[in-house]
Amino acid sequence: MELRIDSGVLTEAVAWAARVLPARSPLPVLGGLLLTAADGRLTVLGLDHEASARIEVAADVPGAGRALVLGRRLLDICKVLPPGPVECAVEGARLSVTGGDARFGLSLLPLDDHPAPPALPARRGEVSAAAFATAVGQVAVAAGRDDALPVLTGVRLALDGTTMTLAATDRYRYAVRDLEWRPEPGAAAEPLDVVVPARRLTEIARSLAGSGTLRLALDGGSLGFESAGLRTTTRLLDGRLPRHDKLFALGEHALAVTERAPLVAAVKRVAVVAEGDSPVQLAFDGTTVHLQAGYEDDVASQRLPATMSGAAPMTVAFNPGYLLDALGSFEADEIGLRLLGPGQRALLTDATDGGEGGHRHLLMSVKPLL
Repeated sequence: MELRIDSGVLTEAVAWAARVLPARSPLPVLGGLLLTAADGRLTVLGLDHEASARIEVAADVPGAGRALVLGRRLLDICKVLPPGPVECAVEGARLSVTGGDARFGLSLLPLDDHPAPPALPARRGEVSAAAFATAVGQVAVAAGRDDALPVLTGVRLALDGTTMTLAATDRYRYAVRDLEWRPEPGAAAEPLDVVVPARRLTEIARSLAGSGTLRLALDGGSLGFESAGLRTTTRLLDGRLPRHDKLFALGEHALAVTERAPLVAAVKRVAVVAEGDSPVQLAFDGTTVHLQAGYEDDVASQRLPATMSGAAPMTVAFNPGYLLDALGSFEADEIGLRLLGPGQRALLTDATDGGEGGHRHLLMSVKPLL
C-alpha cells in the first residue's frame, strides 16, 4: 500500500475512526485502525464489539492495499505531523508515515485477526443532522449513569410516520423531544421503537452535526448513520424505557412563566450554599419567583419576575443539579413550568409551545425548605 494525502485530511479521518476504539482491550487487534487505499480513496475503519466508524477521503494512491495499525498511536503521530502532504507506505512489517522532514514507523497488526466490519443495516430514512444533534443533546442529560440498569443509560428512538421521538429517563427525570424526519420511500412502514446507548448516540450526533443530512439505518440489533463518506454503527440496548404518555398528562395544573437565562443564573447563584442533595426552593406568588437555598445561617435567596396562572401561590423545590440540566437543555428565551404542587411532577417546556410536542422535560419536585 502506498498513498499521498494532506496531513489535515489524514488527521481528521483517523480521529473520526479512532473515536470508537476501546480504551483498553485484551485483544490488541481491536485497538487497530484498518487503512484501505484504492481507486483514489483512503478508507479508515475502527470498531469494537459495540460500535464501528468508517470514513472515506480522497487520496493519491500509487499502490492499492491495506494496513492494520494501532489506532491511538497513529492518531498521536497525525497530531504532530507538519502541515502539508504526507506519504504513507507499507514497508515490510511496518507502515511508514512521512511528512516534511519527519518520518515515523508503525508495526503492522495481523490483518487476518481483525473482525469483519458490520454491514450497515437497512436504511429507514433521513433527518437533519443539526436538528438531530440538538435533540439528542436535549434528552441525553436525563439518561441514567448506573450500569446496573443498562436500559436506563439509553435514549429511546422511536419512528412513527414522519415523527421521530427521542426520550431518556433515570427515574427521577424524563426528557422527550419530537422532531420531523423523512422516511425512506419503500422502507418498512411499521413504527419502530429501540433504545440506543446515550453516550454513543451523543458522540455520534455531535460528530455528525455539521454534515447536513443523516441517513438512518436500523435493524433488530444495531443503529447506523451515513453521511458524506462517513458511516457509523452502534449496538442497541435490550429492553424498553417506561412510557411517558401518562406521566406527561398532568391534568389540572398551574403554569409559571419566567425568563430562562436569569433563572439559570439565579439557581447557580443560590445553590452555592446547597450541600449535597439539598434542594433549591422556588416560591411563586403570581408576579415573582423567590429562589432560596440553604439551612439555618448558610442561606441564599434571589427574586425574579415570573407570572403564574391556574393556582394560588405555590412553592416547589428541586435538586439544583437536575433543575440546571433541565433548564440548560432548552433554547427558548422563556420557560414554562407546569406545576401540580409540592413533591409532585413538574413539566418544563418552551413557554410558547403550549406544552405539546417539541421538547419537554419532566422533573420530580422534592420537599420544600422549612
